[in-house]
Amino acid sequence: MTTEQVAQTGIDLLRIVRINEEIKRVVAVSFKINIMALNAIFLAKRAGTAARGFAVLSNEFRSFSEELRSSMAALTSMVYSCVNEVSMVLQEMRFTRLLQEASQLSSHASLAPMLRRRGLENVTHQENLARLRSQLRRALDDAFQMVELGGVLAKSAKIEAAYGQSFAASLSQVSGEFDHIVEEIRASLESLRRSAFFAGN
Repeated sequence: MTTEQVAQTGIDLLRIVRINEEIKRVVAVSFKINIMALNAIFLAKRAGTAARGFAVLSNEFRSFSEELRSSMAALTSMVYSCVNEVSMVLQEMRFTRLLQEASQLSSHASLAPMLRRRGLENVTHQENLARLRSQLRRALDDAFQMVELGGVLAKSAKIEAAYGQSFAASLSQVSGEFDHIVEEIRASLESLRRSAFFAGN
């Protein structure tokens, strides 16, 4: 174990904290979608039968918002597990380095079994971290696919807005806001998927 490995693990910790901050941002935006969807439902009711399709899509957006929040909650849980595991890896590395230094200064052979045990524990934590990293990446990919479907809903809402007669302009504005927010979330998730944290896999 080298100083470089310790430094790299420290960088991993920073990267996973950044991922967590971006997930929090997506969660905040998903609350906006829920409020917008409720407003869109009321607007569609006022527009009557001309906006029936828009009302259906607005309800779908509410479901999308709830699913997105659930997905982000699962991601947050995985991130905390990653933070815990990275912290354990760092702790193991530091403790092993101290043992190695003590072993070099001492003639006691009793440190050798302890060093081997610490080495095995370090490998276990590294394997756990690799597994968590992979799970987080897959969950991000799933969330990204969900947001892609949200984009399809937003595009469909734009089409339905055109049939809103005297409410068409208002419905069109709301559908444009849906589209903008979904694109914002999509960009956030895309940047998370490109995080150097996943290069360790």
